[in-house]
Amino acid sequence: MNVIRRRGWEIADRDLTPEHTFFNRRSFLAGSASALALAPGVALAQRASDAANLPDPTSDLYPAKRNEKFVLDRPVTDEKINSNYNNFYEFGSQKTIGSSAQVLRTRPWMVKIDGLVEKPIEIGIDELIRKMTIEERAYRHRCVEAWSMAIAWSGFPVRKLVDFAKPLGSAKYLRMETFMDPKMAFGQKQSWYPWPYVEGLSMAEATNDLAFLATGAYGHPIAKQMGAPLRLAVPWKYGFKSVKSIVRFSFVEQRPKGMWEALQASEYGFWANVNPEVPHPRWSQASEEIIGTGERKPTLKFNGYGDYVADIYTGMEAERLWA
Repeated sequence: MNVIRRRGWEIADRDLTPEHTFFNRRSFLAGSASALALAPGVALAQRASDAANLPDPTSDLYPAKRNEKFVLDRPVTDEKINSNYNNFYEFGSQKTIGSSAQVLRTRPWMVKIDGLVEKPIEIGIDELIRKMTIEERAYRHRCVEAWSMAIAWSGFPVRKLVDFAKPLGSAKYLRMETFMDPKMAFGQKQSWYPWPYVEGLSMAEATNDLAFLATGAYGHPIAKQMGAPLRLAVPWKYGFKSVKSIVRFSFVEQRPKGMWEALQASEYGFWANVNPEVPHPRWSQASEEIIGTGERKPTLKFNGYGDYVADIYTGMEAERLWA
């Protein structure tokens, strides 16, 4: 079944208008006066909490115009379900990390672009987002744990960032790295994980039309538990290929090793392409459960996006292309 070239069911109606809470001048001044009266430690904690919850400076860009090229064979997963079922080990190993992830401070947020590029740079996230024309895309995602969901992302293709970075011809891979701040993200205090989180794509994958950097979802800036302010969305790969809260893009010659591959290479490889015929060492990948419905469906090779990506892997029979 070709879920890309043939229009499927209509996407479920949803409210695309973001809801934002703005600080007015009076409440801000009142809050500042109260903070001054607090003990130093409490005041510091209050300021940190305030900084973590400031309005997103790019909120005026949402909802973004939908790219109708990318259609689904199922409704978009309800936002309440999606925002309460997340993998973000920096804030806990359970799926319900929505509350604990709210301490994530997304401003100021600098993004470094370095490695094999014409000129390494560091740029603020708001400037970077405004340099890229954002759009909305509805993607299906399939996790190696055998569950699936559909998400309405907003953002821009990875290839736009590649064009902006101007990599050298010797660059073969794009290495992406998450922030490192154990004081803010308690999960990073767990020394058995090789922090910071790292993932990589080949340049052919990074410049494929499907590879996407998400800055928003469901018509508003992306939620913290979903990887704010910038995360990767690659719908033909298993879900552990989804680096969140990116602070660094490095163009490199050697293939980078992602965190899950570093932890358990026998189960989590670099390429991580979806294939129902290749089981995970501990369970089958032949079918998947649609989160929120309990319905099971047959898993599609490349998660149904083969028309876009299969040719990337031609001649790579010797590679382990599947998780």
